[in-house]
Amino acid sequence: MSAPLQPPAAASPRRPVRWTVTQFHQMGELGYFQGRRASLIRGVIEEEGPMNPPHRIALELTDTAVRFAFGPGWRVCVQMPLVLGRDTDPEPDIALVRGSVRGTRAHPTTAALVIEIADSSLGYDLTTKAELYATAGIPEYWVLDVDGRALHVFRDPAPLPPTLAASACRARDTFADTQAVAPLALPTATVRVADLLP
Repeated sequence: MSAPLQPPAAASPRRPVRWTVTQFHQMGELGYFQGRRASLIRGVIEEEGPMNPPHRIALELTDTAVRFAFGPGWRVCVQMPLVLGRDTDPEPDIALVRGSVRGTRAHPTTAALVIEIADSSLGYDLTTKAELYATAGIPEYWVLDVDGRALHVFRDPAPLPPTLAASACRARDTFADTQAVAPLALPTATVRVADLLP
């Protein structure tokens, strides 16, 4: 008489692989993300689709406008690493970092201003990314809404209740394409929203 069938051993629950910034950067150096727009958000590698022309044009216009507004003494980092912890490098569209690139040996770990260009990613940029940058202590975060022709400005990050282990910005304003905004880091400068939009 054969032994009764036994149920298979319980499989371990499926868990996503969590990557570190170091591993993410090593994969990039090996060419894993060649031609792809990848970022690392809390240990998860995320990819955006190909950049469409309105996004690219808005990125170029925004780059030009903030370089002019901020001037010398600022680094304008376009789609470059911004290491916000052991497992997060969102590689924002633009990060403004005080100082000079000369003598720099590591990726920036903070910025005075982060800007994301949103066409297909507006909801994600206004929620997940806004919370991510607030939690990292970024004092000001802009989301350029290409389709809505507006600029969403987040300021004054503050911790949420401790159980949430996150922060949110206490101030949020929306500027139309007929308006201008002065960045917190350089209040004497003015950036016209229309100058950022295609």
